[in-house]
Amino acid sequence: MNDFSNEPTYNYVRSQAVAADLLLGSDDITGVRLAYRPYVYELNDVPFFDQLDIYWEVSANFWEYGEHNNHATNFVLALSPVVSKTFYHIDNKYPLKWEFGIGISMVDDTHFAGKDIGSHYQFEDRLGLVVDFGKNLKQSVSVRYMHYSNGGLNSNNPGVDFLNISYAFKFI
Repeated sequence: MNDFSNEPTYNYVRSQAVAADLLLGSDDITGVRLAYRPYVYELNDVPFFDQLDIYWEVSANFWEYGEHNNHATNFVLALSPVVSKTFYHIDNKYPLKWEFGIGISMVDDTHFAGKDIGSHYQFEDRLGLVVDFGKNLKQSVSVRYMHYSNGGLNSNNPGVDFLNISYAFKFI
């Protein structure tokens, strides 16, 4: 039970991670995403949540659209804080978590997949499920929905949506 008189506290968890993602997007866009997570924090005594995990993720995305002989590519750099919460343990040992994040990204080509996305600057939103597994729970797989849009900062804002399947490995 939460005690609302306590201020939340955090612990720095000495762990870093790398991740590789497969992106299946709207408008027949496909891609890969490579990510690095330099910091992980445990936030404790959070009202309504008790404990949350928070990490930063920097990523490089490579998007592709069109036929192999006539296709376009796009490059995206992103930085996002991500919040996750364990809500279940599979076989009482593998944590199943939801995750949520809103970050910023820089898109190389604003005219891509037949649309004008309006701006090089985009928001990167995510909502997903994650399960940790393996020795010392150092590996994880995720399924998430990701959305890139400029949030209405430009009159052209069609957005790009992805189903993302990710594998991550923690080290240190």
